[in-house]
Amino acid sequence: MIIKNADFEITAVSPAQYPVSDFPEVAFVGRSNVGKSSILNTLTNRKNLARVGGTPGMTKTINFFNIDERMFFVDLPGYGYASVSKGKKSSWETIVEQYLFTRSNLKMVIMLLDIRHSPTKDDKIMYKWILDSEIPYIIVASKADKISKGQILKHVQVIRTELQISPDIKIIPFSSQTRQGKEDILEIIGTLL
Repeated sequence: MIIKNADFEITAVSPAQYPVSDFPEVAFVGRSNVGKSSILNTLTNRKNLARVGGTPGMTKTINFFNIDERMFFVDLPGYGYASVSKGKKSSWETIVEQYLFTRSNLKMVIMLLDIRHSPTKDDKIMYKWILDSEIPYIIVASKADKISKGQILKHVQVIRTELQISPDIKIIPFSSQTRQGKEDILEIIGTLL
C-alpha cells in the first residue's frame, strides 16, 4: 500500500461527531506515550500530521485522518497515564469505548506496545477486548530503535508471553526513527482496500 495523501479530517468526542462515510477505518490504540502519533506520521510520510506530544496523555479526543480518500486512520486517546485525574481518565475511557463498541466502519485495530516494557494491566485489558471483538488486528512493538537489534526477539517474546498471543500472530517491531516495520504494517492495512 502506498499512501499519497493524508490529511486531518475531524476531531470527535462522541459518535455524533464522527465523519459520515463508508470508508474503512483503522484505529490506533495503546498506552499514552507509546508512539501513536509517531507511527501515524511515519506511515503517511508526514512530519506533523499527528502532533507528537512531549507530555504523555495529551490526546484527549479521537482524531480522524483521511488517507487517499479511501480510508481513515483513527488516533484514539492513550490509556494508562498515572497522573491523569480519575474523572478525566473515566471520560477518556468512555470516548474510546464508544468508538470501539459502536463504530461499524472500524475494520482493523493496530495495538501499539512499547518494546522496552512488559505489557501493563491496561494493555492486557485492551488486548482481551480486541480478541473478544473479533476485529482484525496488528500488534506493533514500537520504539524498536531504543534497544539493540540482538534484544528485539527477546523483548517480542516477553510481549507474546505476557499477553498470551498465539504463535501464528505476528508481532511487528517498529521504529519511527529507522522506519523498521513500516512496509509490513502498510502491506497488512492494504488488505482492507
